[in-house]
Amino acid sequence: MANLATAVSSLAEAKKYATLRDILSTMNAADIALLFDDLPSSMIPLLFRLLPKELAAMTFVEMESDQQELLIKGFSDSELKDVVDELYIDDAVDIVEEMPANVVRRILGSADPETRKMINDLLKYPEDSAGSIMTVEYVELRPHLTVEDAIKAIRRSGVDKETINICYVTRADRTLYGFITIRKLILANPNTLIGDLADTNVIYCSTMDDQETVAKMLQKYDLIALPVVDGEKRLVGIVTIDDAIDVLQDEVTEDIEKMAAMTPSDKPYLKTSTVSLFAHRIPWLAVLMLASTFTELIINYYTQRLSMFGEIAGGMLLACIPMLMGTGGNSGSQSSVTVIRGLSLGEIEFKDILAVIWKEFRVSILCGSALALANFGKMMLMNTLVYHHSGAAFTAYLMVSISICLAILSTVFVAKLIGCVLPILAKMIGFDPAVMASPFITTIVDVTTLLLLFGIASVIMSTVAVL
Repeated sequence: MANLATAVSSLAEAKKYATLRDILSTMNAADIALLFDDLPSSMIPLLFRLLPKELAAMTFVEMESDQQELLIKGFSDSELKDVVDELYIDDAVDIVEEMPANVVRRILGSADPETRKMINDLLKYPEDSAGSIMTVEYVELRPHLTVEDAIKAIRRSGVDKETINICYVTRADRTLYGFITIRKLILANPNTLIGDLADTNVIYCSTMDDQETVAKMLQKYDLIALPVVDGEKRLVGIVTIDDAIDVLQDEVTEDIEKMAAMTPSDKPYLKTSTVSLFAHRIPWLAVLMLASTFTELIINYYTQRLSMFGEIAGGMLLACIPMLMGTGGNSGSQSSVTVIRGLSLGEIEFKDILAVIWKEFRVSILCGSALALANFGKMMLMNTLVYHHSGAAFTAYLMVSISICLAILSTVFVAKLIGCVLPILAKMIGFDPAVMASPFITTIVDVTTLLLLFGIASVIMSTVAVL
């Protein structure tokens, strides 16, 4: 794309507009939008005006909001009207939601009254609802029509519809009756009634359903479009697969940012300012830093107590803290990410919590035992090759090694328990499970790990001292 951008820039500087028009006309709208990202902002309006009307509208939809705003400010009223007239209603709504108020006024002012009304109607639906992402440009047929009449109707009105592959059949009061595919229409007898051909076992959603739920319905049932109905089951729009893909991508991005302890952002990384990135990251960093105060207090408290058991014990326990905390954090993260993904895909529900705990319990015993045995072998090998402790010193070394290995087993068990339970409980009470991912769980596990380590070590070392 960089080589193409260089070539396009050279042609533009040489004013070879006919050649540029020929090149751009053969490209996909998404590729043209990517090309514009690599070009100077001053060149974009010129190249955009070279595009055919329909391709220009498709490219406009694919462009970033800052570039769209740049073009709109440079458009004449007639140019803006041409672009708005070519946009599908749902795309127009998405653009309006991204623009500042003065730009929105120009967009709505350029639209015809019917389009303006449809845009305003869609803007009334809550953000993240099915109504906010649906389009009202679909093919609607009546049950009493013959196949021949239906095909004629599609030819008359289908040009401006977002899709004609699926046609929706509604009664006179516009309640949803069923659907029929264009394939079925073409292959059917011309005199057959639509009502007899339509599939009445139709899957639909409500205008107020969550957009992520709607996107998952399209994915689950392998649909290219999903009808949207109001409270009285009247068809008011459809959600198409392209919008569903955008929703799923946005939701996954949002979950990843939450799992990394960041406030979600709507802008791409390279277009997000340094100050904005700081604002999105600093709240959680501050909270997690303050939460580490508990680990400091625990270390200070137990370090003073364990010093009475000798230099070997105290030194070994302090040295193993990073390893134990890392193991606990990683164990908790494994469980939490697995459960969060299961919750996201609908594979895990609150009723499955006992089954999840039982499974993670068995996994934690296997993982913890393997890690504890491996660590014990490592520590014995280290004594043979490096430390060469013997007598009372070896006894102290052995007891601390056992304490650390028991702490590993306990830490893995507790970490996996916390990692699997917290996301499920979070979803049950209405929080996003992604918030309970790595950083949050790791902080809880760190505190628990230290309590387990020093608690086990205190008991074992006290018992040895008594004996």
